[in-house]
Amino acid sequence: MSQFGNQYSQYYDLLYQDKDYVGEVEYVNNLIKQFCVNPKTMLDMGCGTGIHAEIFCDRGYQVHGIDLSEDMLKIAEDKRKGKEGKLSFELSSISDLALNKKFDVIVSLFHVMSYHNSNEELTRMFEVAKNHLNDNGVFIFDFWYGPAVLIDLPVIRVKRLKDENITVTRVSEPNMHFQENIVDVNFEIFIEDNNSKNIIKKSELHKMRYLFDTELEIICKKVGFLVEAKYAWMNNSAPDSNSWNVAWVVKLEC
Repeated sequence: MSQFGNQYSQYYDLLYQDKDYVGEVEYVNNLIKQFCVNPKTMLDMGCGTGIHAEIFCDRGYQVHGIDLSEDMLKIAEDKRKGKEGKLSFELSSISDLALNKKFDVIVSLFHVMSYHNSNEELTRMFEVAKNHLNDNGVFIFDFWYGPAVLIDLPVIRVKRLKDENITVTRVSEPNMHFQENIVDVNFEIFIEDNNSKNIIKKSELHKMRYLFDTELEIICKKVGFLVEAKYAWMNNSAPDSNSWNVAWVVKLEC
């Protein structure tokens, strides 16, 4: 997943400054309390710049975040100030993770699951979660939901954001691969220095897999997870054709 490089990490938080990280943490925290007794430790798989992890730490969890981008983790490290011993980060891909440690809660948010394009990658992600989850713990993740994606097909979008230093314009153009259940999201990104007016242009490709209940249920059963709940993201209703983003709560089979 080379799309998460040095330049991307520099303006990642600006691009998503309108994202309701606090609300998302509160939502997931309520799910955790519903399905897990006395949770204390958390593994954040695909933590990015560590915003979710930092807020979870503020909610009382001891959080360890992992990500495959060294540049994003450099940004995340700034969030550890005053939280030493409670918040930590580590450079690792999910598939290679082997901490020899288990956690009460594992989260993988902002549809990290959908970046795993093959069945082998998906299965490996669940295996890694299983190896790092306490017996009564919960694994909570979100992803692009296939039925909604196929009904409300991706379209070209333009996003512009600005801070005191830079102005970012991002154009996203999708390309569907229906036989593979994958959307190629092609980004053209323009970064303008607000003082010099110099503009840097870069291109990125994000390959996103949209997922269906049956295939995820098969993988869960194969690896040894029980599906506890399925929700449309940020509410407690069942997923439907309007639910582009869906959250699952799974636990280990007894």
